[in-house]
Amino acid sequence: MEHRLSTRILGKLPILVYKRGLPVASGQIINASRRGAFIATDYDDVALNQSIELELCYPGRAGRLKAHIVRKAADGLGVDFDTTEQDALDISRLLQWLQDQSAAASFHPPFRRRA
Repeated sequence: MEHRLSTRILGKLPILVYKRGLPVASGQIINASRRGAFIATDYDDVALNQSIELELCYPGRAGRLKAHIVRKAADGLGVDFDTTEQDALDISRLLQWLQDQSAAASFHPPFRRRA
């Protein structure tokens, strides 16, 4: 049984992974919380506890977050965010965006028959 310190929000947001200031991979955040995220990617040239930077590719804009690797899996990477005050604001924006996208995707207008 998993014991998470904060609730995960499901979603899909394209990202770029930076290592030592250089873009090294692309991926997609598929869930996130205030503490971290899981990134679907085939990139695995990282070590546990290694610092990386994530470029969040929102439609029409981008944001950046610093993180470190806490889990490596065949389908991606688990990261914990390195939080400063500014990062906390950016994480809140990420979570709100994922939540908004999830709500929009699950909205189904009522079916109306055509006359």
